[in-house]
Amino acid sequence: MRLVAIGLAAGFFSALFGVGGGIVIVPLLLLWVGWKERPAMATSLGAIGVTALAGAIAYGFRGELELGPAAAVGIPAALGAVAGTALQQRAASRALSLGFAALLAAIGVRLLV
Repeated sequence: MRLVAIGLAAGFFSALFGVGGGIVIVPLLLLWVGWKERPAMATSLGAIGVTALAGAIAYGFRGELELGPAAAVGIPAALGAVAGTALQQRAASRALSLGFAALLAAIGVRLLV
């Protein structure tokens, strides 16, 4: 049931603000479900792919999807995901947690300022 609630929250915030995987799914899997970092991050990537496709289709029906720019961002992002995964497999779990927390804090500060 918790996984379903996390999925609903991720889908809602993904469609509303364009966020979901790292900012919603990973922290909730870590804190609410008790997963370790690597499975939470991997699961988030898989889930956000499905979420992104559903959101893109919904925006596409409204004529608000820019397919060319989406590909220009998405293809390099996919390559970056492969590179990030390779790096993540070599990093210590504690370093991943601290790096992720620092990233979220920096994003939060940037959005507030």
